[in-house]
Amino acid sequence: MNFQISKEINESAKSHINHQLYEYNLKHFPEDLRGRYQEVNLYLLDEESNVRGGILGEICWNWLEIHTLMVDEDLRKHGYGSKLLYEAEQIAREKKCDFIKVETLSFQALEFYKKHGYEEFGVLDNVGRDYQHHYLKKDL
Repeated sequence: MNFQISKEINESAKSHINHQLYEYNLKHFPEDLRGRYQEVNLYLLDEESNVRGGILGEICWNWLEIHTLMVDEDLRKHGYGSKLLYEAEQIAREKKCDFIKVETLSFQALEFYKKHGYEEFGVLDNVGRDYQHHYLKKDL
């Protein structure tokens, strides 16, 4: 057989690969955790319904993974990030998640997450040459 490697951006191919991995993973998880996947997207809206921040994540099997937590710079230090995080944690508890995991860069929100009870379990150095990539987890 002849194979080639393609560099094209192809949503169908991307979806196929993700589905194949999902199907493979299903064979290795307990029956009660199979099919547990749900996007968790929370948005901070102003009075004109403009998005001023939010959390983008997903529940996968027995955890919630936060991919993005962002609040507009002029709104930071006013508790909105904490409110968003608290709401995401409540959703995770309602969905019977065992933990939440998140990653952040050293110049982003490391201390914010630690203040909210997240514990660091890994670090990658030399990210952008001068920074670290931190991996954190909070048991529920």
